[in-house]
Formats: sequence, structure tokens, C-alpha cells
Amino acid sequence: MMGVQGVMSRISELKTELGLNPPAPNSEFATALSDAKSTKTAKSALGTFGTLATTGAGAGGVTGQSVVEAAKKYLGTPYVFGSTDPAKGLDCSALVQRAYRDLGITLPRTSGEQAKAGTKVDSMRDAKPGDILAFDSPVDHVAIYLGNNKMIAAPKPGDHVKIQTVYEKPTHIRRIIADTPAVSTLDGAALRPASLRGTGTLAGVPYADLFVQAGNRYGVSPKLLAAVAKVESGYDPHAVSKAGARGLMQLMPSTAKGLGVDNAFDPAQAINGGAKLLAHNLREFKSVPLALAAYNAGGGAVHRYGGIPPFAETQAYVPKVQKALAALGG
Repeated sequence: MMGVQGVMSRISELKTELGLNPPAPNSEFATALSDAKSTKTAKSALGTFGTLATTGAGAGGVTGQSVVEAAKKYLGTPYVFGSTDPAKGLDCSALVQRAYRDLGITLPRTSGEQAKAGTKVDSMRDAKPGDILAFDSPVDHVAIYLGNNKMIAAPKPGDHVKIQTVYEKPTHIRRIIADTPAVSTLDGAALRPASLRGTGTLAGVPYADLFVQAGNRYGVSPKLLAAVAKVESGYDPHAVSKAGARGLMQLMPSTAKGLGVDNAFDPAQAINGGAKLLAHNLREFKSVPLALAAYNAGGGAVHRYGGIPPFAETQAYVPKVQKALAALGG
């Protein structure tokens, strides 16, 4: 049974969902506001509530299963009402928002708003992994569907992010990742400078064909991929850093797993993983230098400092890659 503190937290949560409590200002809100301003020009290509109008497998490789894997990274995170910082804890809608945000897809903050995002799914029989399950009327809880009548959620105060059986019929099921591409799409390449579009040539560069293939697959300049690999590993597929990053693209084991890379020492897998990560960073930051900074220091650090983080390694890393890119004619 929920204690007094849990009951009070739940009441406060319900008030927020109903719009009776004004949201407290925080860094996440400021970041979201900044992001909204920076992406204003792309709004015509975005769907309801800022989700991508087409987010099928062809849009940067994002799938419903990608959402599931992104959410699973937060398993064990404590439930903390009102928190959007995984280091402190997450509430139910923050978990959903965070999983999608990690894949470059923006969702609204509250469960009530999330229950209106994307497109309607008629029943659990039609639900697919990655869909949002919303409960009660008015909506006061959301989760991400995993398939096989399982979901991942941040359930309540005193609990943590975990996998559960879908214990009751959802009042709303919403699909953010479209089954098929829509007519109006957001071309990721259009957000990049003209010099970074297209495949170009990589004569004399090791694994050139793999860079071109991965670049075409994820909408990233093959020259940019090759420049990152040059700086990261010197094109050595067996490279291992002191921190444990591996392979051509120097992926940390946890990052590689999240990108679907089983063997970071395999050049094809490593380059695909690096391309997928760069595509995500470019969509999120709309800037090549910031995308590179996020590749080196993590997207959270770029958001936290509002630009290239003041880390000596990252400050040196970005111009090194830019110099390598210029040497390749990028």
C-alpha cells in the first residue's frame, strides 16, 4: 500500500497532468525551449507535437525496437516525480520522453499530452513495440510497449523503471514511429551544409566502400565518417583506447550495444554504428561541430554547456575532425 508521502506525490502528479500545477522551471525546460527555437524552420516537415512526420526504418534507421532499446537503458532508474534527469530519477512521462529524445524525436512532457502524440492505434491487438500506452481518464500514466503484452515504465513513487505485464487495458495507444514513410518527410541531409551532402569520393581511404554504404544508409557524409574514423583510430579496426572504446569508430561497449553493434572490431558493424550515432547527433543539434562534440563527449554534455563542452579533449577533437574532413575535400 502507498504511504502518505506516496499519496501526496501522486496527488501532485495528477494536478500537474490536469494543468493545475505550473511546471517548475529547470534546465531541461530551458533546453527544450532552445531546441524549439533552433528548429523553428523545420516545423513544416514535422508532425503533431514535433514528432518526425516519418520515422520509419528509413528515417535514420529509427524503428519501434530502437525505442524499446533506448528505454531499456534506464532500467533500474528510481521513480522521482517531476524529474527528467536520469541521474536523479525519472517519472513515467519523462522516461517515455527521454527514450524518444535519445533517438532524436521530440515528445511533449506530460502523459496527457503524450497520449495525443503521433497516430492512434485501435487496440492492443494492433500494438507494436515502441508504441506509447496511456492509462486512465484523464490520463495519469504512460509506458512504452515491448510486445508480448509487456511494457517498460516508471510506475510510482518508491519504485523504479522496470518491465511489467500490461496489467489493464490502455485508454490510449499512440504510434510515434510510422509503419510506412509519409509523403511529407524530413530529409536529414537537408539539415546539413551542402558540402556534406552526397557521397563524394574516398580514393585511397581504407574501408572507403563501407563509409559510402553507411553514409548512404543513414544520410551522413561518407567523408565525415571517414574523418571521424581517421581521428578516432587512424583506420585501425583493432584499436582500443585507455577508456575501453573499441574499433574503427571507437565505440564504448555500452554505446555499441545501444546502436546494435555486436562486434565493434568488425569494420562494417563499427562504421554502421558510427554513422547511426552521427546521424542522430546531426538531427538533434543541426550542427556538424556540435554533432562531433556529442560524438566525443555525449549529447548530454553538449546540452548542459549549450555548445562544445569545455573539456580539453573535446575542444581539440572537433577541429581535428574538421581538419581531417577538409583534407578529404569535405
